[in-house]
Amino acid sequence: MANFFSDNKDLQFHLEHPLMRKIVELKEKGFADKDKYDYAPSDFEDAMDSYKRVLTILGEICGDVIAVNAEGVDTVGPHVENDRVVYAPGTQQNIDVLNQAGLFGLTLPRKYEGLNFPLVAFVMANEMVSRADAGFENIWGLQDCAETLNEFASEEIKAEFLPQVSRGATCAMDLTEPDAGSDLQAVMLKATWDEKKGTWLLNGVKRFITNGDGEVSLVLARSEEGTTDARGLSMFVYDKKHLAVKVRRIENKLGIKGSPTCELVFTNAPAQLVGDRKMGLIKYVMSLMNAARLGIGAQSVGLSEAAYREGLKYAHEREQFGKAIIEFPAVYEMLANMKAKLHGSRALLYETTRFVEIYKAYNHIAQERKLEPEERAEQKYYSRLGDAFTPLLKLMTSEYCNLLAYESLQIHGGSGYMKDYPIQRIVRDARITNIYEGTTQLQVVAAIRHVTTGTFLEKIKEYEALERPGSMATVARKLVAMRELYEKAVEKVTAAGDNELIDFHARRMVEMAGHIAIGHLLMQQAGVSEDYRLSAEIYTKYGEAQSAAAAEYIAGAPVEDLDKFKAIQSEYL
Repeated sequence: MANFFSDNKDLQFHLEHPLMRKIVELKEKGFADKDKYDYAPSDFEDAMDSYKRVLTILGEICGDVIAVNAEGVDTVGPHVENDRVVYAPGTQQNIDVLNQAGLFGLTLPRKYEGLNFPLVAFVMANEMVSRADAGFENIWGLQDCAETLNEFASEEIKAEFLPQVSRGATCAMDLTEPDAGSDLQAVMLKATWDEKKGTWLLNGVKRFITNGDGEVSLVLARSEEGTTDARGLSMFVYDKKHLAVKVRRIENKLGIKGSPTCELVFTNAPAQLVGDRKMGLIKYVMSLMNAARLGIGAQSVGLSEAAYREGLKYAHEREQFGKAIIEFPAVYEMLANMKAKLHGSRALLYETTRFVEIYKAYNHIAQERKLEPEERAEQKYYSRLGDAFTPLLKLMTSEYCNLLAYESLQIHGGSGYMKDYPIQRIVRDARITNIYEGTTQLQVVAAIRHVTTGTFLEKIKEYEALERPGSMATVARKLVAMRELYEKAVEKVTAAGDNELIDFHARRMVEMAGHIAIGHLLMQQAGVSEDYRLSAEIYTKYGEAQSAAAAEYIAGAPVEDLDKFKAIQSEYL
């Protein structure tokens, strides 16, 4: 029997992070629920024990059910029947087993029948599900849409919809349209108030909607007639029971085949307004997308874990020239680099999750009482870090996910190209991670302001001030040198005051910050085990080379030559 939690010491390490005490105390609000619900924890140790037990149950389901079903789901996939999505049999079994185990509504308050777990535990659950079947994570993981309702919806809406999610209702976020992909301010699905019916009615088409036939859908729609920009958009919640949304088709995708990506037709679909009018994109979708990007980070790390394990297993089993191929330097170096990037991706995932968790906890507390000055300062600090690290996380982990899948397939050789091995599915599933919920290029756009305003630099210097294992002196010196290179590069690019020049070098600078941050996170873990020490050394060596290349490119690119470069490129293209 496989268990994707108990077989992963790295996951267990991150669950024990020192900030978990603060996170649990904020989430449990003084453990006030212990007298109302028999399953509510009475103290920190009780809460941690509960998280571990539930994650162990989920880990077993991932290993023995979801992973076992993955190949069949990939082959069969969902289909449309009478304008509705019918899941592959394995997908439906996954949903049923998870629901029977009470694993929906993981983060929702107990008053809405949820488990009130912290975001860290939910992200770990998403990572394990993704390792088993990344396509299924897109169905189960979308329950985080309920968190947007919990944060912004009225009490009446929360009381109606959140218990549904806790009881196993699937969710969707209906944002993109045929003419509005990444440019969500171009959304034109129409929302009109019907005075006679006393409800909003939605009309139009949505496209590329993950799990589009979900039972609870958050819908971005144009509520202000005559507008064409973000100020005319509002957020709505739609209940599938109205049967006013038809599935026109399911897209035929390269990967994540078990996850139905739908084109939807709304015809007088009754819906309820979430929060305030005209704030749909400006406030609510931004929150929703940041949560989704954490989810893609978890999905990317889960896929990276799966790819690394498949490559390692094959390298031990496959013999060439009288010995296992893992004994060849070209293979064992590849696997060592893969493991370091996997550890680094996971470290960045949970660091970012902790930042987001803390500021969101303060947001919830602020709805109940006025925050103390110290609490407001912490809320602002972690909010800024969450905003900076979320796009960085999405960028780095999704790119590494694709790289690890590619390299694992390379280790498999010709066998990996056949459908006899899971790696071919992992490669196909991985490819979407750096595209959806904002491409890598859009993550750079979101992260670059935290380069120019100094958010990343300030946090890197905080990392430098932390105590580190004595064995990490060489790594620490390398990271300081990388930071100095980064500062010089940023200073050169920003000194010209040319926004186009900043955009041109943005990815180089953002990735330099990412390499340094990951190096520090791994260095802090180095005292725990030999694995982490080696990962810190290997990753920092890799990051040092990447940063040096980026810094050299920036240093050798005269500011005044940008227009000349553009002209040459334009002519070349």
